[in-house]
Formats: sequence, C-alpha cells, structure tokens
Amino acid sequence: MKFTDLGLNESLLKAVKEVGYTTPTPIQAQAIPVVIEGRDVLAAAQTGTGKTAGFTLPLLERLSETKPQMKKKQIRVLVLTPTRELAAQVADSIATYGKYMSYKSMVIFGGVGINPQFAAIKKGVDIVIATPGRLLDIASQDGIDFSAVETLVLDEADRMLDMGFINDIKKLMAMMPKKKQTLLFSATFSREIKALASGLLKDPVLVEVARENSTAGKISQVVYPVDKSRKRELLAQLIKTNDWKQVLVFTRTKHGANKVCKQLEEYSGIKAAAIHGNKSQGARTKALADFKEGRVRVLVATDIAARGIDIDQLPHVVNFELPNVPEDYVHRIGRTGRAGMKGEAVSLVCIDEHDLLKAIERFTKSNIKKVDLEAFRPDPSIEAEPIQNGRGGGKRGGGQRNGNRPSTSSGTNRRNKKPAKNKPANNKPENDKTPTEKKRKPRNPHAEKIGSNLQAKLDKLDKKSNNNRRK
Repeated sequence: MKFTDLGLNESLLKAVKEVGYTTPTPIQAQAIPVVIEGRDVLAAAQTGTGKTAGFTLPLLERLSETKPQMKKKQIRVLVLTPTRELAAQVADSIATYGKYMSYKSMVIFGGVGINPQFAAIKKGVDIVIATPGRLLDIASQDGIDFSAVETLVLDEADRMLDMGFINDIKKLMAMMPKKKQTLLFSATFSREIKALASGLLKDPVLVEVARENSTAGKISQVVYPVDKSRKRELLAQLIKTNDWKQVLVFTRTKHGANKVCKQLEEYSGIKAAAIHGNKSQGARTKALADFKEGRVRVLVATDIAARGIDIDQLPHVVNFELPNVPEDYVHRIGRTGRAGMKGEAVSLVCIDEHDLLKAIERFTKSNIKKVDLEAFRPDPSIEAEPIQNGRGGGKRGGGQRNGNRPSTSSGTNRRNKKPAKNKPANNKPENDKTPTEKKRKPRNPHAEKIGSNLQAKLDKLDKKSNNNRRK
C-alpha cells in the first residue's frame, strides 16, 4: 500500500513526498481511511510507529473538505497531549504535512505567557494542540469556544491519565458538542483507558498494531552491569569509544539529569544539555533544538520527555537509570528505531536495579542481552540499596497511583512545600504541571461505566491477546 491509496488530497501527498515517505506504517494504513470516514477510533500504538501522522494527515484532509463560517474564538480541531514537548511535536507534524493548505493552528501549554495565547485564539484558529491544564485555565476565563469542535484527539491518553488529568479532560469535554469525532490514541488498553473510551467514543473502530509491552523490532537492546558510582565513567567511555554523535540519556530525577549533564561536561569534555520540568520552556526548547542540530552531543532527560521527543534517525538511547515502571522503559527506548529505522538502546544497571530489570524483562517478555565489561565489572561486595526516587512505585494498578506527585521519600514536605533538610530541593519525581494542575484530584478509575457495545469489542481484543500469549 502507498499513501496515494489512502484517500489523501494532492496537497497532502505532495507534502508527504517531500518528507521522503511513500509507504505508510501499519498504524497509518489502518487509521487514516477510517478517520477520513469520520469514525471514532480507539488505537493502541507502540511508540515510534508513526501514529502522529496517522491522525494529523486525515484531520487535515477532513478540514479541507468543508469551510464553515466560524465565530470568534471557535476552533474546529482540538488535540490534547500530556506534555509540552509532545504538543510541540504534533504541531510540527501539522505544519509539515499542511504546508500547502490554508488553515491556522497553534500550541497551548504552560510555562509561557498566557496573554499571547488569548490573543491568538481571538484572531481565529482552526486547530489547537494543548496540554489540559493550561487549556482549562483559558477556557475557564472564556478565552476559547469549543461549540464548533468537529474532532477531538487524545494523544498518549494513558500518560494523561497517569499524570492525573482525568478531571481536566472531563471538564473540557463538558464544554464540547456531543456530536463530534473522537480519536483516542494510547500505548495501553488498561482498565482506565477502557473506562475513558466508553464515555467518549461512539462505536469506535479498534486499531492495534502492537501491544503495550512490546518494543520496536529494529531496536537492539543491551545491558551493561556496572557499579552505581561508575555509571558516568562508563557512559563517557561508550560515547567516546563508539564515537556516538547523538545520544539521548534518561535519568529518574531532575537532580540526577542535572548532575549527569554537569559531570559529562566537566570530567569528560562531552557537550551535554538537560531537559526536565524544572527548566523553563525556553530552556527546554533550546536544549532540544541544539540536540537536533548537533550543537549538543548528549541530551539528558527525565521521563517527561520519553513520549515528547521526536528526532529522525536518533541512533542511541541510554538508560543511565532504569525506570521504576516497566512501561516507561518501552517509551524511553522507543525514541530510537522510529518508523522502521534501526536504533540501539543501552541500559547501565547497578545491583540496586536488578529487580527493576527483571520486571522490565517480564513485561516485555524478553531476555535483554547482558555484556560484562571487564574494566567495569561490578564489585561483588556491594549490597543492594532500596531505590526511593523516581516515578511511581511499581506496576500500573498498584502502589502510588499518581506517580508524578512527590512522595515523602523524594525530599519534599507536602504540607509546606519546602525541601527537607539534607536533601536537594529538586531531587523529586518528574512533573510537568503548572501550579493549578498540581491541585487537580487524582483520577477515579470507576468514574465511567463500561458501555456494552465497546466492552464487547475490548473483550474480544483481550481474548485475542491471551490467545497470542499461549502461542
């Protein structure tokens, strides 16, 4: 199948051709035709499979088919994302594919001034890509009109629920017309996602190209056992010995990201930049741009960036520290090996992380290759210590539900918001919320009743998944 077979207009096909794409990915081949038809879609898509184009291309096609008279502050399409970086990525995709079309789009998120966003909406916008918290702030001040929304997209819906945005989403939904097209893209079909889908979608088409616990087939994965104190040294040697030009490194905490970045530059002479929630939006945008352009060799990020960084042909991802939640490992390494390209995912694992590694291997149903480097062989006399910092505390469905909220072990006092003594103020789990977003209540997994029609489809999907596992 080719893009010319999917029902896209000449303007879109010209833009796609200029990007160098001729054959759609599986998610694109399945999703684009049904979105153009106007159907609701519930899609499970592994990161790096091209799902962004899977909904932006047909949305632009649908926009071109009609030109309604719009009133002041009205919009036609709304795309909700969990993070600023992902919002910017979707906006870039729309700009790329819609370059030969007449439309107006804008991005709305926190961390930047709100008044220019009010002004831009007032001038007239067709497509808005936004994070829920800031958009709700604007909507609550009558800054945007949702009454003409034709299509709503929830991108990375599981991540939005995980970050506690369910109440924001429900408030926004109450402001929109009931008759609209809704597209829900998620890496998982968890109970919460099923509940959300049942309340939003009408007779949706289910599109699934990979289960949530699978990794891209062209990503080579390797684990290097190493003592915690020597991780930075090993990382620097791998970068220099293998002449890696572009490396995305993941840490659990903001403090850890800053520390790795500083050490790489001071001790190894490797140009690096950090990106996380404590950085201003301007600093985050600059760091990502410098990394893409090759001015920075290493980008050190927390999990907030795991689903928001989209870099063509990114060759190397390094887990400086393993994530506490196995799903995050899949999303981290999914930054490489995108759209069928090859990639390499390296994990530096100390004795403290052995249980995390086992959990990841169980989740992905794979045994990751272990490479024992003699010069960095771990000291057998070192005993494992509990890991206190990082997102969440175990598998989805147990422990601390909102893994992005600070825990008492992270060095933050919840009552007075002041740093605990003898601990870094910013050494806490990653968070990308504005002050108003932090006040939102955590989601209620039983808030929506599973609709019988959708539930039957989901049960069929689960049965199919179970049969595949037995094989």
